[in-house]
Amino acid sequence: MLLLRKLHLMLYILLLGFFFVISYPLLIFYAWDHQKHYKKLVFIRKWISILAAYGAGIRFKVTYETPINWEEGPYIICPNHTSFMDINAINFLCPVPFSYIGKVELLKNPITRIFFKTIDVVVDRNNKRSAFKALKRGEEILSKGHSLVIFPEGGISDEFPPQLHPFKPGAFRIAATTSAPIIPVVIHNLWEHFWDSGLKFGSKPGTVYISVLRPVHSHDNLSKQEISNLEQQVYHSMLKIWEKESNRHI
Repeated sequence: MLLLRKLHLMLYILLLGFFFVISYPLLIFYAWDHQKHYKKLVFIRKWISILAAYGAGIRFKVTYETPINWEEGPYIICPNHTSFMDINAINFLCPVPFSYIGKVELLKNPITRIFFKTIDVVVDRNNKRSAFKALKRGEEILSKGHSLVIFPEGGISDEFPPQLHPFKPGAFRIAATTSAPIIPVVIHNLWEHFWDSGLKFGSKPGTVYISVLRPVHSHDNLSKQEISNLEQQVYHSMLKIWEKESNRHI
């Protein structure tokens, strides 16, 4: 079984590399003026990840707590984080242009580097200056009408099976300064198909279930306590769905 999962992981990596390589000339061209070609870079990123996932037999099924009018954004999208393939899930889910805020190590990845040097935002969470600059860059992206994806747990835990861990405050600080609504997203069972980097357990095909929760609205000039309350509100709304559905092995 582990051998089959390792082979499946190799298939996914090969597909991801293949679609990236054939897209690379366009990516390089658009990256020269990434502000002008922002939407094109987002579009290519989306389809590289979707084609690789679908080619490896991984499907996504999304349910909504309430209908989302994506054109009313921008939004701050806050998903839980158990897998490198969470990026594929969010690329599938979100129909409007958006940027990620992600760890600085993603600049070392040959596929994610070009996006995090252009349309996405890197942050070194051990560096306060880097964290401050990332928050300001996130605010700038929202001010241009683009949505922003932040994994509020701050990374993938070594714990297996994974749980929903306490959140970092970054997403909620940005919400407090921009008044952008937060969309909590629970990716339920992707870890069963592709946990963390996939290197330990490999991967397998199947359907991944995603719940998009009701947007949580904020306003500017929040106090520190109000920002903390907002963080807890989003955390507990996601925890409730995570505990109800994810551990049911839907």
